[in-house]
Amino acid sequence: MSTIETPLTGARAERRTRRGGMSILEALRVAFQGLGGNKFRAFLTMLGVIIGVASVIAMLGIGQGAAKASQEMIRKLGTNTLSVYPNSRSVGASNVRLSAAQKLTLEDAYAIRDEIPGVKAVAPECRSRGIRAKYKSISTSTSLYASTPEYFEIRNLPIGEGRIFSDEEVKRRERVCVIGISVREELFGNLNAIDKQIRIGGHSFLVVGVTQKRGGQMWRNPDDQITIPVSTFMRRVNRQDYINGISVQAENEEVMKGMEILIEDFIADRHRIPLNQPSDVRVYNQADLIESAKEQSGVMTMLMSGIALVSLLVGGIGIMNIMLVSVTERTKEIGVRKAMGAKRRDILTQFLIESMTLSLVGGIIGVGVGVGGGKLLQMTMGWPFEVSMQPIILAFVFSAAVGIFFGIYPAIKAARLHPIEALRYE
Repeated sequence: MSTIETPLTGARAERRTRRGGMSILEALRVAFQGLGGNKFRAFLTMLGVIIGVASVIAMLGIGQGAAKASQEMIRKLGTNTLSVYPNSRSVGASNVRLSAAQKLTLEDAYAIRDEIPGVKAVAPECRSRGIRAKYKSISTSTSLYASTPEYFEIRNLPIGEGRIFSDEEVKRRERVCVIGISVREELFGNLNAIDKQIRIGGHSFLVVGVTQKRGGQMWRNPDDQITIPVSTFMRRVNRQDYINGISVQAENEEVMKGMEILIEDFIADRHRIPLNQPSDVRVYNQADLIESAKEQSGVMTMLMSGIALVSLLVGGIGIMNIMLVSVTERTKEIGVRKAMGAKRRDILTQFLIESMTLSLVGGIIGVGVGVGGGKLLQMTMGWPFEVSMQPIILAFVFSAAVGIFFGIYPAIKAARLHPIEALRYE
């Protein structure tokens, strides 16, 4: 790169520069020749940009994939669904926090279904974690849920084998259960599980159905749970007179608007909560959960992308450093070109193109590395990865901006060199 011979040392190039400077194509050719004089150094310079762009693409892709996965998990919990859970509140002079768990009853669930307009179905829920389920000599630890037949529709749990338990079985407090696909595989392997007796917490239950594979959904995994009638749980298994929550399915998304406050006020009236006291239930909207997941994923994505952009800026500093070295090495070449009629803008354009070329080529390679690396993580480690054109274009444009920004100072320095002083430079 230190040679003083350039493509413009001929008579044709000299006439071209005197007519008004180099064309863009000629400037590109000169820039590529300048970079080609030291290919390894050019690659090392691009490496910072490659790592930066690849990091940005990978981080944005993982962030978008995680956001999409979390939203899909929330949607799997049910459509047009509100979740009602007990809240705790301060009562008395001692300001003691009392649990409202024993305040939520089956009658509350049925009252919501019968008296609040726009409610399509409700499913009272009870649950217990870490329950041992056993078939013959095989046992497994799982989660036990109790509800009504509406639970399977509200929570979007289709049956793969057998059936769900009926309303009549709920009324009679029958010991029947529907198991998740993972529980079936643990207890029965490839055997048929329908009409088999299993023991749950010391009680014998008849398996009447197996749910289809659904996968993990936020904090719960319906594949690894057993569902029994809520009346059986409350009277035969756990012996309690309260429920842990209520799933409420609205008729459509329109009637869901404002239903959270309506349910809170309705339960507060039923429980005779004073107006100056907070409600003893909390109501969650699936749409709110999706929006919250979007916001959290967006914040994390921006944070990770910001960290990745730092490496891209470091790559830009590397470009400026190498371009300054290049200007120093080619001082005499610049003097010869100026003596032959090259204008300041010709020198400026040449060095800007060189820095942009380093940045853009590094950006193109970085995009490929980022997309490929993200896909590799998805295949090998199961990380969610979803890349769109927006982050690719963003990273590419940013890399071009880095090339221009960090190439301006070296280009201006080269353009301002006095031809006589440049020719005397050793």
